[in-house]
Amino acid sequence: MGTQFEWREEFNIGVDSIDKEHQQLFKIINKLYAFKEEEKDNQWLCQEGIKFFRGHALKHFAGEEAYMASINYKGLEQHCKIHRGFRENTLPALEEELERSGYSEEAVDHFLGVCTGWLLGHTMTEDVAITGRNAGKWENVLPEEEIATMKKVIVQLVFDMFHLESQLISDAYGGEKFGRGVYYRLVYGTGKKGERQEIILVFEEKLLINTVGRVMGIKTNKLDTMLIHAMRYTARQFVKRIMECFPSMNDYELKEENLLSYDQFDRILRRHTPQASLLFNTGGAGYFAYCIIAPHLLEKGVGMALEAENAMAGVEQYLTERRAQEAQEEKDNRLKILVVDDSKTIRHVMRDLLFEDYEVTLAESGIAAIRSITLNRPDLVLLDYEMPVCDGKQTLEMLRSEEAFKDLPVIFLTAKGDPESVKKVMHLKPTGYLLKTLKPEAIKKEVRGFFEKKKA
Repeated sequence: MGTQFEWREEFNIGVDSIDKEHQQLFKIINKLYAFKEEEKDNQWLCQEGIKFFRGHALKHFAGEEAYMASINYKGLEQHCKIHRGFRENTLPALEEELERSGYSEEAVDHFLGVCTGWLLGHTMTEDVAITGRNAGKWENVLPEEEIATMKKVIVQLVFDMFHLESQLISDAYGGEKFGRGVYYRLVYGTGKKGERQEIILVFEEKLLINTVGRVMGIKTNKLDTMLIHAMRYTARQFVKRIMECFPSMNDYELKEENLLSYDQFDRILRRHTPQASLLFNTGGAGYFAYCIIAPHLLEKGVGMALEAENAMAGVEQYLTERRAQEAQEEKDNRLKILVVDDSKTIRHVMRDLLFEDYEVTLAESGIAAIRSITLNRPDLVLLDYEMPVCDGKQTLEMLRSEEAFKDLPVIFLTAKGDPESVKKVMHLKPTGYLLKTLKPEAIKKEVRGFFEKKKA
């Protein structure tokens, strides 16, 4: 038996009609996984199954929207926009890819992966918000029409400038790492108080080399001063072209630019919810993201402001610090640890405790953890056992359901190590348990012991 999704009681949001429809949608997805593995007529089976999935999903969206309207749910309009985005953007793009490839195995896998991830994430966040158990994450985003237009403009610009086909893979990018990245921040204003637009562009390093570097004829596979300067001015023109498509942005002028480290970028996104946060893939060339935060008061210490008189020195300083960091990482061959906990205090305590010896990434929920693991696989996951919405057990179930993550080491972070809790997750093969109540040195010793044992 191949990949299957097992619906659990814990995934229900507590509205009977909606829960039944969610279960039905995932049953259809499981059927599609099974069809994919059929040796006979699998293309025809997948075609018919995908048509059925599409029809059922659209029927479910209509029923869910009718329920929200009946209870006067205040988040109805935003929820409908999210449904519309999936219906009018995500599904058509996936179906076009299927048709173009003749329902290739890769395209079917992409369809199933995107639909499963979208449905699960939507159920655990926006659908749970219907019951009042939490707030929807993407409540203060730009109107769906503007995001859709922005996506089209970006895709066309990437093709016009670099002859690359790009595809939106997430309209809710949360700042997860994807390879080694360059983080470039542009701040625009009109001169009027409070009227600010902050744009952050994230480029996978190899994408810059494959685009701007290729145009310049640069042969090296490393960033250098000339390439960074070329990236800055190319990115400015890129953003300007996008802003020209939105009349409300025509009066904005560039006030400041910064090159950020990942930690600086991560702090900004954790403190401020973006009004748009789009992640694109350009096939083998690399990933890039386009994030907008507005209005936003400039945070002190987010990076040196690049101006005419200090741009040369600023870029040199950025590259020097980057090279030093890369050299240190290569020298240490630092192992990667992902810490997943809904408590901000615990996350930061664990990071401060481990960052000297390991590359530490943080995630505040099970869904955020899965996104992070997919983009930047860690060597060890420290996973909180008790979290709201999607707890540690459910997160590990989702990871173990994927072939690529069946052997990913996961140690549960827990406040209690009672036998009953341990017994519940034994079949998921956790690597171990780590009590949060241990002293800092004891926690470091346990983590160090895990890696030493693995190496041995």
